[in-house]
Amino acid sequence: MAATDDHTFSTRFRIPKRMWDAYGQVTEQQGTNRTADLVDHVRAYIKDHGDAEALAQLEASERELAERRARKGGRPRRTADPA
Repeated sequence: MAATDDHTFSTRFRIPKRMWDAYGQVTEQQGTNRTADLVDHVRAYIKDHGDAEALAQLEASERELAERRARKGGRPRRTADPA
């Protein structure tokens, strides 16, 4: 995929299955999911460590996500489970 494509995509990385499963359980307990948590982590990492170009790419990506969610009705609100 070219760097200029305006699409979200699936990526692959290696992680122990038990670690991935535990991560899924923990994110569910926190009222989110692995995808949302990973995107939030990547966003924060870029904000903390990115140069001007990376920050501009993040801004463009945020606009793309907002437009996509507006067309699809948006991502459901997060609900914190008090338990």
